Amino acid sequence: MSTETLVVLVAALLLDRIVGDPDWLWRRLPHPVVLFGAMIGWCDRTFNRKRLGDETLKFRGALVIAALLAWSLVCGFLLHRLFSPLGLVGVALEAILVAIFLAQKSLADHVSRVASGLRTGGLEGGRKAVSMIVGRDPETLDEPAVCRAAIESLAENFSDGVVAPAFWYAFLGLPGLLAYKMLNTADSMVGHKSPKYLHFGWASARLDDLANLPAARLSIFLIAVGAAFTDGRRAARSALGTALRDHGLHRSPNSGWPEAAMAGALGVQLAGPRIYAGSLVNEPMINGSGRAVATVGDVEAGVSLFYRACATLVVLVGLVAVAASIF
Repeated sequence: MSTETLVVLVAALLLDRIVGDPDWLWRRLPHPVVLFGAMIGWCDRTFNRKRLGDETLKFRGALVIAALLAWSLVCGFLLHRLFSPLGLVGVALEAILVAIFLAQKSLADHVSRVASGLRTGGLEGGRKAVSMIVGRDPETLDEPAVCRAAIESLAENFSDGVVAPAFWYAFLGLPGLLAYKMLNTADSMVGHKSPKYLHFGWASARLDDLANLPAARLSIFLIAVGAAFTDGRRAARSALGTALRDHGLHRSPNSGWPEAAMAGALGVQLAGPRIYAGSLVNEPMINGSGRAVATVGDVEAGVSLFYRACATLVVLVGLVAVAASIF
């Protein structure tokens, strides 16, 4: 974890917060994650064959993700070597590349559209907006469920769309960042517990759980500090306490941490029973003592809290950079 890497990370976080993912650019060029997805899709079509046995599919899936991660590490190393001799220009280019793999503004914009959709288009407007960021069937959601879904997506993606890529870049530079994004993309594509991917995607899902472990725990402290800025110590204590108590109620070993912290900070219940692809996922409510009915105001408060948590991350990285330069 070098001082230069941390300075680049601060610059990338600020750039992503201000610019985000400009539509005009990605309408003309393929986003790197789209390219990752194309590679994973080709591997899926080529190596995930129905006629193969379970253990063979597991082995193939493990080899595929290992090869994709190795490719990502090599690409990250070569890109860093390409940027290094360019001085400040190289630093700027690396900061831009890192910012592309962060999701602060784009995530907040998507969640804010849910609140706007509910305010201007009613339930149908909210359902349409939330269908862009969650996998559950929007037609089964009433307005409080739409609000909960938006807040849950915001919290979960704060961890794996902002904190985790920042964490892996800070520790392993561009190789770590690209490998993490490849792994996270693979998990979203083939890491499902469906008959098609239960075995082929097993290695990707387990490695993604491991890679997100540190960021999920760090995210609860960032959310708590963000809550303390405007809502005081009680909100911060509630965020931490709820995360420590209720994180295990979520089916994911990592998503429960930021979701529980967000639920505690906002004082609402999250998770609970919901429908994915026509199947009921029956889970207990996180923060069961909170308000049962989430509102549009809670979604907007969640976005504000998200931005404060992101600002806390920038300050934290900056402080570590100063300490690294001194010691």
